[in-house]
Amino acid sequence: MNMLWRCAAAWLLAGFVSASQAQGLPPELQSAWKATRLPDAALSLEIREAGGPVVASLHSQVPRNPASVMKLVTTWAALSTLGPDFVWRTRFLADAKARLDAQGTLSGPLYIQAAGDPWFTLEDLWHTLRELRVRGVKNVSEVVVDRRLFGDVAIDPGEFDAQPDRAYNASPDALLVGFGATRVLFYPDRTARQWIPILDPPLRGVQVQGRVEWLNGACKARPVVTAQVMPQAGRAVVQVSGKASGECGEFSLYRLVGTPVAHFESLFRLLWKELGGTLARGIRSGAVPGDARELVGHDSPTLASTIGQINKYSNNVMARMTLLTLGTELDGPGATATGSARAVGQVLAGQGVDTAGWVLDNGSGLSREARVTARGLAQMLDVAWRSPLMPEYVASLAISGVDGTVRRRLKDAQTRGQAHLKTGTLRDARALAGYVRGASGKYYILVSMVNDGQAAQVRAFDDAVVRWLAAR
Repeated sequence: MNMLWRCAAAWLLAGFVSASQAQGLPPELQSAWKATRLPDAALSLEIREAGGPVVASLHSQVPRNPASVMKLVTTWAALSTLGPDFVWRTRFLADAKARLDAQGTLSGPLYIQAAGDPWFTLEDLWHTLRELRVRGVKNVSEVVVDRRLFGDVAIDPGEFDAQPDRAYNASPDALLVGFGATRVLFYPDRTARQWIPILDPPLRGVQVQGRVEWLNGACKARPVVTAQVMPQAGRAVVQVSGKASGECGEFSLYRLVGTPVAHFESLFRLLWKELGGTLARGIRSGAVPGDARELVGHDSPTLASTIGQINKYSNNVMARMTLLTLGTELDGPGATATGSARAVGQVLAGQGVDTAGWVLDNGSGLSREARVTARGLAQMLDVAWRSPLMPEYVASLAISGVDGTVRRRLKDAQTRGQAHLKTGTLRDARALAGYVRGASGKYYILVSMVNDGQAAQVRAFDDAVVRWLAAR
């Protein structure tokens, strides 16, 4: 009996040690982790074979802020629910009985049915307005914009980090053009040896002040230039300063110089006038009549293409609007971030993903409150891997050493092109997640998150994890 007990105990101990080794930090990575000087408790790590067992796991069920890695959740929920061929259609309409006279005057308003398109560019708006002109529309009494697809989704762009003019803080809107941002182009006048700041497009009520110092000599570093937007009595002043070598050539900064509503109105007036159109009264919000007829419309790129822009380049406002779109499609018009996040949770729960402790917030990761677990996120990535939509989803991630947010990382021969990854960066949070192809041909799912005041120190460790997996 005593012998049986000792054998059973030895078997249980062996099983416990084996499980501990599988669940802890692999020995090959321990020195890389120690070099970060971060506390062990700050790290959540989950590594598993794609479609297979867990390789390593550490604090994987602790909810942490994933920063922009949250975009993986938003884009997968949207892709798996709406499909890769989903498109947003922005429609320009007129009353059912509206007529166009010989001078191109449209009787009644021009209606715009906002679609929540996250990738509606200045060029798209110009092209759609041109299609109106091609069809003979020239003189419009007023424009009525129907934004009811989304509820009250406007945010204070300065709330997150007191930088209200930065493009990454743009507010979502059902009719957002060019991510709501204006380009400040710095053009080198080599004859006068001075920098010429140009607003593109030139917007009513916005002007540039200040100057950028012209430096002679080779372009040894990126220009050190600032552009700060300062509201002044109903207008906006973009104050520029800094210095740059003329040999660097032209460069641009992007800034928010007004609300999405004001931005759209300025662009519409500018482009419509350039195309020879007239606007008698103005632009207001309102509802499209149920019997209105479409004059022209614009279809966005497909969702499969859109999530590539979101994940590779970590576009915050596009992620927010994709989240709201999913909420609209599942729950109807009037979507809000809260309701849409709840809808994402329901989608993932239906796929068997453990979302205990998760806080999805706005879906972009630009949040101090957002939380996910490494275990749940790895489960979601595994669900995506085993889905028919796996190729579209994986292709949306940045390729190590090649493009997106990891184009300058992991460029050695062993890792370049071997991983599809999403990065996350906030003041006290760093995250890396995605798929790594090993030398054996196996694919691995990686989720690494650190929440700590010195979180930036984890970068070398994360790169070491990718190298370790690529060599397996």
